[in-house]
Amino acid sequence: MTTRNLDSLLTPRSVALIGASPTPNSVGNVVARNLLRAGFTGRIQFVNPKHRHVEEQACVTSVRELEGVPDLAVIATPPDTVPSIIAELGAKGVRAAVVITAGLSADQKAAVLKAARPTCLRVQGPNCLGLMLPQIGLDASFSHIAPLKGDLAFLSQSGALVTSIVDWAASRGIGFSHVVSLGDMLDVDFGDLLDYLAADTSSRAILLYIENITNAPKFMSAARRAARAKPVIVIKSGRHSAGAKAALSHTGALAGSDKAYEAAFRRAGVLRVREIEQLFDAAETLSRVGRISGERLTIITNGGGAGVLAVDRLSDWGGSLATLDAPTIAALNAALPPTWSHANPVDIIGDASPERYTAAVEAVLNDKGTDAILVMNCPTALADSTKAAEAVIEAVRAHKPDGRRRPLLSVWLGNGTAEPGRAAFRAAGHPSFESPDDAINGFMQLVRHRRAQDLLMRTPPSLPDEMGLDPQYVNRALKDALKRGETVLGEAPSKDVLAAYGIKTVPTRTAATPEEARAVATELLASSKAVALKIRSPDITHKSDVGGVRLDLTTPEDCADAAEAMLSRIKRLKPDAVIEGFTVQPMIRKKDAHELFAGVSTDQTFGPLIVFGAGGTGVEVMRDTAEALPPLDLGLAHDLMAQTRVSRLLAGYRDRPAADLDRIAMVLVRLSYLVAEHPEIREIDINPLLADDHDVVALDARIVIADPVLNPRVPMSIRPYPSRWETDFLLGGNQELLIRPIRPDDELRYDDFFKQVTPHDMRMRFFMAAKSLNHATIARLTQIDYGREMAFVAIEKATGTLLGVARMMAGSDYQKAEFAVLVASHLKGKGLGKRLMQHLIAYARAEGLSELSGTVLAENQTMLDFCARLGFAISDDPEDAGVRLATLNLANAKAA
Repeated sequence: MTTRNLDSLLTPRSVALIGASPTPNSVGNVVARNLLRAGFTGRIQFVNPKHRHVEEQACVTSVRELEGVPDLAVIATPPDTVPSIIAELGAKGVRAAVVITAGLSADQKAAVLKAARPTCLRVQGPNCLGLMLPQIGLDASFSHIAPLKGDLAFLSQSGALVTSIVDWAASRGIGFSHVVSLGDMLDVDFGDLLDYLAADTSSRAILLYIENITNAPKFMSAARRAARAKPVIVIKSGRHSAGAKAALSHTGALAGSDKAYEAAFRRAGVLRVREIEQLFDAAETLSRVGRISGERLTIITNGGGAGVLAVDRLSDWGGSLATLDAPTIAALNAALPPTWSHANPVDIIGDASPERYTAAVEAVLNDKGTDAILVMNCPTALADSTKAAEAVIEAVRAHKPDGRRRPLLSVWLGNGTAEPGRAAFRAAGHPSFESPDDAINGFMQLVRHRRAQDLLMRTPPSLPDEMGLDPQYVNRALKDALKRGETVLGEAPSKDVLAAYGIKTVPTRTAATPEEARAVATELLASSKAVALKIRSPDITHKSDVGGVRLDLTTPEDCADAAEAMLSRIKRLKPDAVIEGFTVQPMIRKKDAHELFAGVSTDQTFGPLIVFGAGGTGVEVMRDTAEALPPLDLGLAHDLMAQTRVSRLLAGYRDRPAADLDRIAMVLVRLSYLVAEHPEIREIDINPLLADDHDVVALDARIVIADPVLNPRVPMSIRPYPSRWETDFLLGGNQELLIRPIRPDDELRYDDFFKQVTPHDMRMRFFMAAKSLNHATIARLTQIDYGREMAFVAIEKATGTLLGVARMMAGSDYQKAEFAVLVASHLKGKGLGKRLMQHLIAYARAEGLSELSGTVLAENQTMLDFCARLGFAISDDPEDAGVRLATLNLANAKAA
């Protein structure tokens, strides 16, 4: 993960084209002409060994003859020449290259990377359209059309789609800050560019066209960072691809690749759309409106039919129509004709004048139940639609805010007569649409983006510090199974693994023969009214399909007879299946229980996925499942559950009580811990997971495993909670503390923590006077990306109180990190800060970082002395006399 040398790619001051050609319509010629005519003010040089001039521009014969060192090279030469050209460019000092050339073999691509690596030369492509940076007048592409200058960044794997979208956008007056064709993504990929653009001030939104992700952990880390800074909107192709392999379990059959992408985008806070037009509608709406405070929409229209269409579409999309409060109704009654609708939509009648629009908008802007306003106009000969637009704009401009922001969207229906009104709205910074359908789609993009951002910032319920997990048992069980050559754990050992992670299971006994099944049933029926019998075979995934399940057996004889019949049937239907025997378990009867499905699948791109949905024998027919990337907390688990249809039943209906949703969520959290800590696990089926209002129990389970050394699992896309960095610490000889990595639910501890820190110490830490921090800031401090940052908290075991925090945040290249530390003021000088920093330094070393540094106020002598004792070198900040720099060379310094 790195943005190293991307400045040379994305803000070059000079460019060299290797492969410039005089041949009309050749790639080298089109790129040369585009470079010369786009308005780039920096130096442009051409390289061609056979020609002295191209497009009346002088050429040199080789890279070595270039004057100076270009920031950026563009390569349009035959595939076999590219590796040596990259090596020459690196030796000359060039740090970025766009390789337009297509058709490189795997060996040639490997040679390109080998040539680029010693000098950290960044490579965009190969097999790409090129690079267009309208804000600096650079068009290093073979596109037939130049993009307009604007503030949207567009990144695409498809070069053909780039030209189509640039053409489409130009016809609508939409401009770009960056247009990057990524091609084969040999080096520079989506993760690199998202990291760079997250901090870029020239782009207000990032648009992505994705065919596939090559490095999921890098993408997720960068996308989450970028989505917190600005809207990130994506189109993903291949939604209905049928390329998935037949899986060994229900889970594998259900968790298709597109669902994995959907889960990844949702977790990253990225907004997914389906059509190109939606891509720009979403960018227009989100970048102009920003974040909305709620989801309730009020519609003002002079045409009742248009209002009905808008409401229908809002209902189709699951949106919410605002209910107008009494003061708003009164204000509208006073301003509108008696025949107005007296409800939302606010139909102000077809002859509505600009003044009537003004009165309606002013009233709704004060409505406490309205979060956003859609104003529509159907053209008539009775009123000027352009003047109506101007009146609405002025009403919004003149409105004195009441502390809540209510964004305005507009639909001015019609063609030529409506365009001046739409243009006026756009000029005033308000999104404008051509139809009610488009406007409601734009509003729902705001809603979806708000939900995605809420998910990024939501404070989850607290998890216990002691989860009651037994990873040692699971390690032994999985290793022993692999030594025996097993790749599928049967029902009983699968349940033992689940139980080791606190997931309740029904007691299950094994029997090798029908007679043993009779004996087991005799024991179980002493305390249960009936038993269930199931076949035990690693070759049978769906036991019910072959008659491998019998329920409600009330006598030992019934159990033995059922076992005999089961063997006979399965030998006929599955003659090659290895039969290991049977499992026998007490029947669990729960009148109001729901049969659910919970499990784990491994996606070829994003690694493990947690799967949840409706269970039972019809799970694959119902196909009511949703997926989420682990690790999960309780909030994310509840969000996963809410994505399914069965979740509405779990909430309770008629006389059926609600299921214990928190217990179900905890099962999903425990599954995420299980899969995170055991790379042997590839799939888990729990079907059914029986849930009622007071209990959740796994009735059947199956786990698929593989050797993580011989057959490594696809890595998790989000780095899991690093539990191995938990440690105990005795403060002052008698106060027991737990030092552990920070968790999202630690936000709940911060209010009490800040009460233990004096204003002086807060200023020393945050460089400003602050009694506390707002939710958004604390959420960013607690919901960290373990792949690029770390924070260790000290928690008092007896009370759960937060007493101190030490944190570091690494750069995108993960080589150097900045640190900060804060402890409760009454504990300064007691050794807690030192212990936290020692733990942080040890972690940074273990991660392979080279340097840890921090900025300290010059007046904070206590902190400067503290850093010096830990081995940090103290120096002046050349840019600010009021601060000092504390730097620790991790490669050379001794352990503190």
